[in-house]
Amino acid sequence: MTAQAFFLRGPSASADQRFCLFFPAQGTATRGIVVHAPAFGEEMNKARRMVSRQARELAGKGFSVLQIDLLGTGDSSGDFGDATWAAWLDDLIVAVRWLREHDAAHGAAPLWLWGLRAGCLLAVEAAARLGEPCNFCFWQPPAAGKTLLQQFLRLKVAAEMMDGGAKGAMEQMKQALAAGDAVEIAGYTLGADLARGLESARLAPPTSTPAPGRVAWLELSSQPGAAPSPVSAKAMAEWREAGWHVDAQTVQGPAFWQTTEIEEVPALLARTVESLDITPDRGGARANPA
Repeated sequence: MTAQAFFLRGPSASADQRFCLFFPAQGTATRGIVVHAPAFGEEMNKARRMVSRQARELAGKGFSVLQIDLLGTGDSSGDFGDATWAAWLDDLIVAVRWLREHDAAHGAAPLWLWGLRAGCLLAVEAAARLGEPCNFCFWQPPAAGKTLLQQFLRLKVAAEMMDGGAKGAMEQMKQALAAGDAVEIAGYTLGADLARGLESARLAPPTSTPAPGRVAWLELSSQPGAAPSPVSAKAMAEWREAGWHVDAQTVQGPAFWQTTEIEEVPALLARTVESLDITPDRGGARANPA
């Protein structure tokens, strides 16, 4: 299957463009439309192979999938330092609307927002803005963006430790961001607006969607049969209490978004397809596997 590469006009009136890969659904009927919300920074690059493989497998099962490089990332317009959390949310909404309008079959298909790490947080906020029925597929979702921001800032601290100058580095970066200044971290220029948006993001169920849908909650562990962490379990309980059907699974495999070498987790690909493999005429229940 060959993906269709194209540039989608950004949400602003400027000439900004967003690079996209479209994987059209195979078969006679589109079973769902899926928009991928990518991970943050270098995690997005490490995950590209896994994301592309998953998109192809979903397309083979009747799902139309759209990958988008957000503002300042990948082959899209702008530099990483130009990005803001609000702009990334706008990009996701533009991607959903393009996929909805692409043809009549897409317009009637269930919507899935599929996020990886920070992308899960973006997906939740984008859904709240869309205000339409949707489902979520979460890959290794964080309970809050503050943790991810701290991890990203520590990359700078670790680099300065190698040079013997780490003392006070974390506090200096936080002060700079609070003052509205950008900071350089591991080859990325992190703007204050993007940092604030990530820090304030939470994986809370959106309240503006017409009705709760389904959540495929997939986490990786190095240990077979591992249970979700207490933080994840608490977050899942919040979603269930809000009426969402949460299908939580833990898959054994490496954290491919941060490994030194590019890694693949075939078991995660298979579990994701199973989790999204729904039968529309049964009210969104999972189809019996063949």
